[in-house]
Amino acid sequence: MIPTAELHVHLEGTLQPDSIFRFAERNKIQLPYDDVSELASRYEFADLQSFLDLYYANMATLRTADDFADMTEAYLTRAATAGVRHAEVFLDAQAHTARGVPLPTVLEGVMHALDTSERRHGISTGLIITMLRDHSAESAMRALDAITDLGSPILGIGLDSAEVGNPPSKFADVFARARALGLHVVAHAGEEGPPSYIWEALDLLHVERIDHGVRCLEDDALVEHLATERIPLTVCPLSNVRLKVVADLADHPLPTMLKRGLLVTVNSDDPAYFGGYLDDNFEAIEHGFDLEHADIVTLARNSIEASFLDDAHKARLLAQVDTYAADEAS
Repeated sequence: MIPTAELHVHLEGTLQPDSIFRFAERNKIQLPYDDVSELASRYEFADLQSFLDLYYANMATLRTADDFADMTEAYLTRAATAGVRHAEVFLDAQAHTARGVPLPTVLEGVMHALDTSERRHGISTGLIITMLRDHSAESAMRALDAITDLGSPILGIGLDSAEVGNPPSKFADVFARARALGLHVVAHAGEEGPPSYIWEALDLLHVERIDHGVRCLEDDALVEHLATERIPLTVCPLSNVRLKVVADLADHPLPTMLKRGLLVTVNSDDPAYFGGYLDDNFEAIEHGFDLEHADIVTLARNSIEASFLDDAHKARLLAQVDTYAADEAS
């Protein structure tokens, strides 16, 4: 696999059905499904909200630091086989503290796996705490303050969960506080929400990356701005199909986004729910679109350029991509 960075993956969305049952048994939780096959049969979604309902229900099996460490380690193990060399992963901390799991427990488990990732898997990492946009701004601010008080070495904050009706402007003060703390800021926008949500994320939250952003093509001025400013878009093709953002992979706007000069990256989003990890997404677009090998190399390079790595680390990974591309061409 071509070396890449993954910039849009929710750790809780990597929970495979067998892990859900294993954690439930470990923590003596009664699940509403009889077995793995019954759970897997529910992975058909009408929209984002129908997915979120199952996503939040299943994360109730996460209770201990070991659970969070095992979940994170399982993702990193799989990501290494997919060519991932750097991962900036999302974590919904509020979803865990709201159900009584202490924040130190959550972060202890996740950070234990991330801290050993480069040695064990050859993957450098960063943690982005995603604020739940269907909760209050006050809740997000409390979460940010709690993380700051713990001194946890997070990379930044993001914004996710139910998009429609929860515009980025709701969280302007939270993101201003995060920027003042020196944190990176990103936000989901333009997945189910309108292009105006992308503008808000840029103009009011001052985000450095847009997660998803596929609806930007509905606004030519926005496309021009994104392309001129080289603002990255972390696109998730298989996710967009499974959540009915597009009817079929053939309808996905990724090829058009590339042709219009956008800094697009490919990511897996919630791979346990949406049919594939990063390599599966690359395989899908290679077969589903009329892309040349140079396009795949561009997408890999984009992922590294769009990361929050320092210039030296980016240069090392870009050299790995170039070596891979040269070997494939020979």
